[in-house]
Amino acid sequence: MRTLLSLLLLSTALPALADTIPATSRITAVTVYPEGAKLTREVTFTAPAAGSHELLVTDLPSAQDSIFAQIAGGEGLQVGAYNIRTDRLPPREDPLTPDQVAAKAKVSELEAAEQTAFLALEAVQGKVDAAEAQVRFLSSFSGGLPDGATPDTIKAMAAMIGTETLAARETALAAKAELWPVQKALTDTQDALAKARDAYAALPSADMDYAALSVAIDAAAAGDQTVTITQYVGGAYWRPVYDLNLTREGDDAITLERAVLVTQYTGEDWSDVALTLSSSAPSLEAAPSSLWPELRSVEPEMDENDLARMDAVAAPMVAMEEEVVAEKSGSIVAGSALEGDTVVYNYPNPVTIATDVEDLRLALDDLTLAAVVKAVAVPRYDDTAYFIASFVNPSDEPLLPGSAMLYREGVLVGSTELGMIAPGVETEVGFGPIETLRIKREMPLREGGETGVFTSANEQSESVVITVENTGDEVWPVRLIDQVPYSEQTDLEITYSADPEPTETDVDGQRGILAWEFDLAAGGKQTVTLEHTLGWPEGMVLR
Repeated sequence: MRTLLSLLLLSTALPALADTIPATSRITAVTVYPEGAKLTREVTFTAPAAGSHELLVTDLPSAQDSIFAQIAGGEGLQVGAYNIRTDRLPPREDPLTPDQVAAKAKVSELEAAEQTAFLALEAVQGKVDAAEAQVRFLSSFSGGLPDGATPDTIKAMAAMIGTETLAARETALAAKAELWPVQKALTDTQDALAKARDAYAALPSADMDYAALSVAIDAAAAGDQTVTITQYVGGAYWRPVYDLNLTREGDDAITLERAVLVTQYTGEDWSDVALTLSSSAPSLEAAPSSLWPELRSVEPEMDENDLARMDAVAAPMVAMEEEVVAEKSGSIVAGSALEGDTVVYNYPNPVTIATDVEDLRLALDDLTLAAVVKAVAVPRYDDTAYFIASFVNPSDEPLLPGSAMLYREGVLVGSTELGMIAPGVETEVGFGPIETLRIKREMPLREGGETGVFTSANEQSESVVITVENTGDEVWPVRLIDQVPYSEQTDLEITYSADPEPTETDVDGQRGILAWEFDLAAGGKQTVTLEHTLGWPEGMVLR
């Protein structure tokens, strides 16, 4: 697509350009979507004269594409054809920021200091090596005595060898004493250099592989001008995160702290930009899927031999039909969506987000929610009840789906995933176990020692006793949930009885799910007995 667009733009008749104006851009504002982002760049430059020029913006990441760009000129400036150039690029000025220039100079200074420290170490090591070589030579001397040697000359020669050997050893020791300071100086310099390089790498960078945006412009007069470039790019996203803290002193309440994590890997850093977060999803499909007519037919039944012959003939035709369907289906093109009734967050302060290296967490406002807390127990699987807090979204905007950390009285008790919570909608969140509520679900023995499940040829019955005990000093509203099987066959008859009767049956539209609600006093105990029987005709098997 980029090649085709470039060819079309290059083949368009353009006015003769007076000259080329190299320029750089600055990202001033970013709107981040759940997938993708809209970048707003400003290009300031000086038009040398009225008339036609080529504006060459030389600091775009190499993966940019002009097909997703919109360009607008300031007052007195008309914008014509434009395209992206990724090769045959002109040389550009040093793109480093002042902070990068200083950091790079520090790196160069320490690199020179490292070389000096290396040379100093080599000089000292050379002195050590020379002295030790002299010692080895003197120690290995085995030459014959000179002609006419006398005891005095032999004695003098021995003394000389001893003196020189001692002097060489002392020189070697002195040189070795110099090694440690120069080695430490080299190590310290290398450590400082590594930190300087890290500091340089951490700075927002424009020093990268780049593409150039070539724009035909027509200036009404010479002077300073501004061009605004709006781009839609991938490689960016944001997601909500929440901290929910349940407090029970006084009235039960939940403090909901909202934040977002913003991540981008667009190939360039965003430095001091105005940030907007939008729940609009321009990267998703903008139109419904397509349906194609479905032709059905009937034909006479065939025996196996007829079917085999038909399969052999039909195989090539099936392949041709599949090709035709593929041609019909086409592809659905994603389009940009307007930011109208979508949720939008405007962050009040400029932010900096480096590419590829960080999740930037930004705090949003907090909500204080009135909560209704109860104990919910599922005895079939759990031996304790759990804090369940229900609340209503009191704001005028939906709470978007996201991860949530759960706290009770400031203590972390777990995490969960929140779905979309529309304004005015009630939702429930669990906040961990209630250790003072103990649950038992037992099957009492029947006559003859059978357990709570009894099966005959065409009948099965089960009885359970559920006990909830409150060992704490607080009255608890309890919601107990259990189940009995259900049937959709008239031949399988299911009956059940409960004492006390359940408060709710078919909970949330789920057949056979039962619920009991009651207040359990401090130190109190509640027992629920539940029995059910399944019956079916003889000759059939229960599944």
